[in-house]
Amino acid sequence: MRVLSGIQPSGTLHIGNYLGAIRQYLALQHDNDAFYFVADYHALTSVRDAQTLRTNVFNVLVDLLALGLDPEKACVFVQSDVPETVELSWLLTTVTPMSWLEKCVSYKDKVAQGLSADHGLFAYPILQAADILIYDADLVPVGQDQKQHLEITRDVAERFNQTYRAEVFKLPQPRILPTVAVIPGTDGRKMSKSYANTIDLFEEPASILKKVKRMVTDSKTVEEPKDPDTCSLMALYRHFADPDALAEAEAKYRAGGIGYGEMKQRLAQAIIDHLAPARERRAEWVAHPERVEEFRRRGAERARKVARIVLDRAREAVGMRRVGPPA
Repeated sequence: MRVLSGIQPSGTLHIGNYLGAIRQYLALQHDNDAFYFVADYHALTSVRDAQTLRTNVFNVLVDLLALGLDPEKACVFVQSDVPETVELSWLLTTVTPMSWLEKCVSYKDKVAQGLSADHGLFAYPILQAADILIYDADLVPVGQDQKQHLEITRDVAERFNQTYRAEVFKLPQPRILPTVAVIPGTDGRKMSKSYANTIDLFEEPASILKKVKRMVTDSKTVEEPKDPDTCSLMALYRHFADPDALAEAEAKYRAGGIGYGEMKQRLAQAIIDHLAPARERRAEWVAHPERVEEFRRRGAERARKVARIVLDRAREAVGMRRVGPPA
């Protein structure tokens, strides 16, 4: 089964990215034909400085490698290294009704958050559809907030196939883990760079502790029973603690006898310990940027070979010449 997903280099990756997406990448790379990309075309809707974008792309590649993506198992590449994607997005645009894009909740949310209402943001779902369809993806790991975009991808693929009476595109399926549909941030809302409530993956341990200490809780005292199923501290702790430590904390919550201050200490330490091996691997990759560049080059070559096959199917369907594989 071919698995496809992408992550934007619009800023520093945080634990919400890890729990909601990257952890799925790691699990799915072993028994599938996995394609994962750094979505720098998409990042242009919010990142408007060239050096910042270059730095962000490098950092995301390094983060993915440090967290355990294996270049021998998964094809990991940068979106703009496969220019065929942009051509396909134009072909898809020509069959996509405006009304489908106008109903996208994500566009409205981002404009409400202050992003410019430009065409790139409005047409984001079409480029996303091209990202998915150009690799013949069967399965797409996404967060709950991207479910609507994947539905549009399927609709666009069906419309293109029907318009040109050809089976050009597969219809991909989403993979959403319900247990991590929403990762709480330090203010209790969904963890997001837009809300400035994130805990970054590789920030210093002292900074992680400082942010966790700021997390919003209710006013219950140490002695009062608490509901572990409604606490944002516990929601994060479940992802990082070992089973015995988790069971103990949940029991103390229900019986009373543990305060939020102690729970914050436990949570911060669990996050730090969980990510410690990846922190060491990341330092090794950063020390050898030439290895990262070689890894990027090989990923792009593999991705372009697949993308050209699908793009040529689409070009032939609409009446254009096939171009063939890149040199």
